[in-house]
Formats: sequence, structure tokens, C-alpha cells
Amino acid sequence: MSERPPFSPVVALLTVSAVWDARLGGALKDIGLTTRKYGLLAHLQATPGISFSELARRSQITVQTAHTAMRSLVDDGFASDGTAHAGAASDLRVTEKGAQALAEADALLAELDASFAAGAPVLTSALEGLHEEPFEPPA
Repeated sequence: MSERPPFSPVVALLTVSAVWDARLGGALKDIGLTTRKYGLLAHLQATPGISFSELARRSQITVQTAHTAMRSLVDDGFASDGTAHAGAASDLRVTEKGAQALAEADALLAELDASFAAGAPVLTSALEGLHEEPFEPPA
């Protein structure tokens, strides 16, 4: 019988993340969003007129990926790009349809958050604020 590998908090968090990402993704699918599109749309709503480069930086994706995802959001009617012509600065905004989808997505997320918090209150408390600043181990 082989020895059990040592506990890895990183692997544990990745596993928990995958499980809850799948749950959120399944819930968002019904309103036409993915977790990435939801995040991009939320950034767009928080900062109307945001540039593609800033949107990519905040989402930790490439600018090319941001362009592709935004094209999909525009095509689906969730966002608009008021760019007058190629080479001009973009004017990215959430449409009314996008705002409604975000409101539905926020409600779904609130339900998932409540479910997670009920099952893991200590972990929920420990995770609070981690997304705001990158973790820097002590020197």
C-alpha cells in the first residue's frame, strides 16, 4: 500500500476552485454567460469605457483574449463597443441586456456564496480579502 502524499493547500484550493467554478459556470450557462464573460462584464459595468488593455490586466488574460471575449459579448448583445473606426480608442459599455444578465448572475452568485459559507464558514472568513492583494510570503 502506498503512502498518502502530504497535504497541499495549493492543490486543495485548486480543487475547491474547480468544483465551485463548475457550479457557477453551470448556473451562468442558463443566462448565456461563462465565468470569464461574467467577470469581464462585471469589470465593464464597474468601469464604463475601460480600455481593452486594462480589461485584460484586471482579468489576467491577454489583450487578444479580451478582444475575442468582448466581440462575443457584443455579438450576444451584452455589451457595446462605440469605437468609431479601426485604430480609435474603444468605448466599451454594458447594454441593458448585459445589465439584466449581470443582475441575474449576481443573484445566482449570492446563492452559491451562501451555500459555500454555510458549509465552510472558517474557510470563507479566511478567504475574505485574498483577491484584493496578491499574496506575498513573508521575507
